Amino acid sequence: MEDKLEARFQELEEKLKNLTQEDRARVRDAFDYARSHHEGQLRKDGSPYITHPLEVAHLVAELGLDADSIMAALLHDTIEDTDATHEEVAKRFSETVADLVEGVTKLTKVKYTSTEEKQMENLRKMLMAMAQDVRVILIKICDRVHNIRTLEYQTEKKQREKALETLEIYAPIAHRLGMQRMKWEMEDQSLKFLDPIAYQEISDELDRQAKAHAAFMEHIQEEITTRLEKEGIKGTVYGRVKHVYSIYRKMYAQNKKLSEIFDLYAFRVIVDDIFTCYRVLGDIHDMYRPVLGRFKDYISTPKPNMYQSLHTTVIGSEGIPFEVQIRTWEMHHMAEYGVAAHWKYKQGMGNKKLGTEETFAWVRRLLENQQDTEAEEYIRTLKVDLFADEVFVFTPNADVINLPAGATPIDFAYAIHSAVGNSMTGAKVNGRIVGFDYQLKSGEIVEVITSKNAKGPSRDWMKLAKSNQARTKIRQWFKREKREENVAHGRAMFEGEIKRLGLTIAMLTAEHMLPHILEKVRFNSLEEMYAAIGYGGASAQKCANRAREELVHQDRQQAERLAAERAEKEAEEKAEAPSALDAGVARAGNKKRSVSGVIVSGMTECMVKFAKCCTPVPGDPIVGFITRGYGVSVHRSDCPNAVAGAQRPGEKDRWIKVSWDPDSLNTYKTSLDLIAKDRPGLAMDVTTVMATAKMNILGMTVNVLPDGYTKMNLVVEVRTQSEVTTIMNKLNQVQGVYQVSRVSG
Repeated sequence: MEDKLEARFQELEEKLKNLTQEDRARVRDAFDYARSHHEGQLRKDGSPYITHPLEVAHLVAELGLDADSIMAALLHDTIEDTDATHEEVAKRFSETVADLVEGVTKLTKVKYTSTEEKQMENLRKMLMAMAQDVRVILIKICDRVHNIRTLEYQTEKKQREKALETLEIYAPIAHRLGMQRMKWEMEDQSLKFLDPIAYQEISDELDRQAKAHAAFMEHIQEEITTRLEKEGIKGTVYGRVKHVYSIYRKMYAQNKKLSEIFDLYAFRVIVDDIFTCYRVLGDIHDMYRPVLGRFKDYISTPKPNMYQSLHTTVIGSEGIPFEVQIRTWEMHHMAEYGVAAHWKYKQGMGNKKLGTEETFAWVRRLLENQQDTEAEEYIRTLKVDLFADEVFVFTPNADVINLPAGATPIDFAYAIHSAVGNSMTGAKVNGRIVGFDYQLKSGEIVEVITSKNAKGPSRDWMKLAKSNQARTKIRQWFKREKREENVAHGRAMFEGEIKRLGLTIAMLTAEHMLPHILEKVRFNSLEEMYAAIGYGGASAQKCANRAREELVHQDRQQAERLAAERAEKEAEEKAEAPSALDAGVARAGNKKRSVSGVIVSGMTECMVKFAKCCTPVPGDPIVGFITRGYGVSVHRSDCPNAVAGAQRPGEKDRWIKVSWDPDSLNTYKTSLDLIAKDRPGLAMDVTTVMATAKMNILGMTVNVLPDGYTKMNLVVEVRTQSEVTTIMNKLNQVQGVYQVSRVSG
């Protein structure tokens, strides 16, 4: 294996010929350091762990990044997975390398309350590092590409989690950075694990038609090449079939079969200058019939990720539509490698400039948008902000504003400035007044109508805004301007959720409970929580659920403390009077008593146990049965076993009178059957009712019945029959419950 590792590193060195001898030596040192620190660690496929950072370094080198980036790729897991530290890496290599490694490292040693919170904090850390140095995200994307290539060795659950995260976050980030090659690979590999059947069907069909595809592309390529030569234009032409995920999305969005999708082909024409691009466009439109509405000029209006190209869709002589992309070599390098192309091809931007806020304003916006936002909403809206689908609209001054697909004038206004959004009273699109819910389309000219007397945003705007940026700015306005209104609105929302859960505010605000509740919801006071709910910084449902969880937890702890105190007291009483109490034997003059709390008539000494078939408790009419060798078994008088047993000739004389000891302080087990319509959260609602009633659950079993019903059996601890009646009444009020009964026989 060592020989293979060394050979693979030699292949890496072949890609580093443009580096100085000193830099190549530093890369070698980083490899040796990483290999020694990962010694003994294995990947899921059984290979040495060092193979992963080495492969990531290969990908980074292929992007043409500098020596520091390649070294950081080799070392990127040392701080996270070994005993290496930031200080040690900085001292041995450089502060820059250590910062790059730290930027890629996940926050593994921090405890989180949810998966979304963990994901948000890791993304926030990465975005902050990226805002300082974009190489962090380039290395991270290379890391994710190799991980997704080797995902088959993970568990099925892990495969789906990683594939979904890659598809929803890392592929869109690669798109934002213009790294199309890696974006396509991440999308295809993710689809393989998220919808393996569809992926295989599309792949098999493409393989089946491979010869036909190749013949068509060769024919079109030859036609375009011949025309360019005739016009005296120097250019390179090649074609490709669209990648699997692109086809999959089109099939899903348009509900079509693969055989019904005709624009599977894309051709690229690469020339030397911009003027020639437009010459070629004219030739293409002369050769083939253009499809109306399918021409896009990204040269005069580049995408935010710096992508430039002319796109046109045309129909060939065979009646088959295909796309033609026309660009210069510089544009081509940018389209393939994105921002990384600036290292590889040195097109007028130094590394420092690549990390500035101006170049990556969208990174700064993503960081700003996570303020005053709960983790779940941030992750959800981040996916919207990052996702590839977007629209390009113009200001009246012809400035281009890019927004997520489905964006409204509200998103446009806040993309200009928060003050414009806050003072907006209306909007015009192409000179025509439109509503706030109008969905903008690419190429439209949008004008915002403002007023100094505007009352500010409406709460309804939160539902209409598509971008996280707009929602965040609206939320901040309400937080700043409407404190009292927020508190009142938030309190009403929270109390509504609490009522829905079967609780009351009084339960949560009890003196012994409130500090625990506030700690659980992470606010210093109820008013602060109400305000956050009111302006949208917190979810009323989530806060109510957290409060309920803490209430159940505190009630359970209280029950455990009381049980421990009872046990301790009973132990002390037993130690003080060992002759009076002896493992269930009762003596009390004419009344014979048991520690079980049952007085047995006519017996001077006996063992007492409670029948499991009917679980009697004080208040129930009871009867005793003299067993052979196990003392007296106590049943409820209406227990079917007792009724039937009293009628059997051989057992009549063994049924005796027993009664409850009125002075007993014992607790007793009883069993309840509950029938309910099956639904999510049913078990939690039942346990919440029990906890609120300070009732201890000793056991619970759940069985799913036919027709969507559930049967629950609860073994609970009570003191009297009246407590049983009370808890049965409360359980009957739980949503979906239609029958609660005592187990009997």
